[in-house]
Amino acid sequence: MEKLLHHIPPLSYWESQNLLFNPDILVIGGGIVGLSAALHSKFRFPQAKILVLERGLLPMGASTKNAGFACFGSAGELLDDLSNQPESEVFELVKNRFDGLTLLRQTLGDEAIEFDPCGGFELFSPTESEHFNHCLHSLPHLNKQLLGITAYPDTYSQVDEKIVSFGFKQTSHMLFNHYEGAIHTGKTMVALWKKCIEHGIMVLNGMECKALVSQSNGTKVELDSGHHLFAAKTILATNAFAAQLLPELDVKPGRAQVLITDPIENLPFSGTFHFDRGYFYFRNVGNRVLFGGGRNLDFEGETSFDFKTTSRIQLQLESYLREMILPGKPFQIEQRWSGIMGLGPNRSSILKKLDEHLIVAVRMGGMGVALGSLVGKKAAEML
Repeated sequence: MEKLLHHIPPLSYWESQNLLFNPDILVIGGGIVGLSAALHSKFRFPQAKILVLERGLLPMGASTKNAGFACFGSAGELLDDLSNQPESEVFELVKNRFDGLTLLRQTLGDEAIEFDPCGGFELFSPTESEHFNHCLHSLPHLNKQLLGITAYPDTYSQVDEKIVSFGFKQTSHMLFNHYEGAIHTGKTMVALWKKCIEHGIMVLNGMECKALVSQSNGTKVELDSGHHLFAAKTILATNAFAAQLLPELDVKPGRAQVLITDPIENLPFSGTFHFDRGYFYFRNVGNRVLFGGGRNLDFEGETSFDFKTTSRIQLQLESYLREMILPGKPFQIEQRWSGIMGLGPNRSSILKKLDEHLIVAVRMGGMGVALGSLVGKKAAEML
């Protein structure tokens, strides 16, 4: 096997012309950001030869592993951000998320991504009375700030009356974001792939980039296969994995663990839900419950590129299902998985030119569904 690996099979004429060619624009990373960057690059430069390389059989990070939340921030999350960042930065990021979701819907269509404008609920336990009161008293200010983003004066409201009908326990209060929603993650990626193919963009999976070498007229890209190619312009869109190619980038992995139940008869709620400052989140997928989060239980352990799930977090998710979300209802776990988010010292993305030929569009901060389309478009506009 070792001797075989040292022999790099030469490309055929056909492969070098139409498959693994030297593109005008190369996008490294085949997730939401990467495919969006490729698509908007094609809109700008219709004659350009564009190639997307994805290291995995499927997108490696979180684009096909997320929970499908079309969200831009609960009240509790925004207040948490406001305690660490200037207000102007926080609401600029919220605007980018909202605009990104709008762009995603406009580009692919609501039917293709199965967009559901179900709204987003934030749950508060009896032990969070101080936190809830802070959120409640902040609603007028938050709504005033979001008026310029959502164009509606009532983004957040209190909806305690729904707690009983939803069947939740250990929940004292709920706030509602009227303008969030849900998407079908798998259908969204299929729609992006189809759109890229329709516009003549080549997408190759299982193609890992090992090194980027800056040259005077472009970037040489060395591949894990031993082959290399040359691109006049390159967009790096590998999110959490960006520092593996460019160690100077301040991007760390954040693992997000998820499970989904089997169908539950007479599921009493629908929508998207957050609690514990957004560290836990759940939604219905038809009559199943998808539930994820818990990174705050083990920040160090969840700073990982390993896609495994852990008993500590999975048991906590199951406990919340039994005691809080589905009390008295039997359920079985059908699937478990994890995705890898790109995180940094704050929630802002990295979008910049490293040189005249290389653009970096990474670190979505766990909001890739919301930010991905817009960040990809902005990267294309920097070419």
